[in-house]
Amino acid sequence: MTLACVIALPADFRAADILAFHKRDPLMVAERVGTDTLQKGISWEGRAACLGIAFQAGHAHAELAVDGPSADGGRGRLERMVRRMLGLTQPIEDFERRYRTHPLLGPLIARRPGLRVPLAPTPFEALTWAIAGQQISVRAAVSLRRNLIEAAGLRHSGGLLCYPDAGGVARLTEAELRRAGFSQAKARSLIVAAGKVVEGALPLDAWAGTLPVDDIRERLSRVRGIGPWTVDYTLLRGFGWLDGSLHGDAAFRRELQLLLGIPDRIAENDAKRWLAEFSPWRALVTAHLWAMRSAVAY
Repeated sequence: MTLACVIALPADFRAADILAFHKRDPLMVAERVGTDTLQKGISWEGRAACLGIAFQAGHAHAELAVDGPSADGGRGRLERMVRRMLGLTQPIEDFERRYRTHPLLGPLIARRPGLRVPLAPTPFEALTWAIAGQQISVRAAVSLRRNLIEAAGLRHSGGLLCYPDAGGVARLTEAELRRAGFSQAKARSLIVAAGKVVEGALPLDAWAGTLPVDDIRERLSRVRGIGPWTVDYTLLRGFGWLDGSLHGDAAFRRELQLLLGIPDRIAENDAKRWLAEFSPWRALVTAHLWAMRSAVAY
């Protein structure tokens, strides 16, 4: 079954940022990225599916090829998912108007106007990516992510492996995840979190429509191995919430040190205090700093 939609894009839309985000894995086992196209293997209602997005002037054409039938309302769910992925639900115009003349943020905004945070297709993918990325480099996290996809083994008829949903991860054993390179603590966190999604204790997809941030934070924090950074990163990459304080992020603190022009490393508490001034945009400020020395922002 194939679902499709066309989504209008603002004039300042930065398609290159979206494509770069999905090009992190050089082996591209679950994604194919072209000059202006993305193909991504995902799990859709438990079935293998391939999401294709083609960027044209002023529009994104999205198509989802599912290996099997899809429930009623699939086109609407597809459009909502793609809009979140592209950052179109993020009110960045308000942020840019407010801080355009700020002595530090103003030049960053002028360098990359229209910067949005690319999102994972589902909050569950963002959560698992956040767990995998705890206290390791992006390169190591990408490798773990690839191993998780391969361990789940869901492949679309077009050839791409698909990022597993909660059911797919819950079926994996701790031993399988350990063989895939996950630490014991991360393996257990993944299995427990996936199980809670399956049983409804973590209704991530429902939360994407209502965004009860305090409830999300409280319930995710009950899972052993999920701390403040993991929660805030999940809220950003899975839900598009722009006020998480990612002061614990090492890359952010390095860029903040450069932005402020100071010789010493910045402690987490100092970074937290600096970010507090920019609420409710703290995570978006972090994204601008991540992009400081890159041609694209992801």
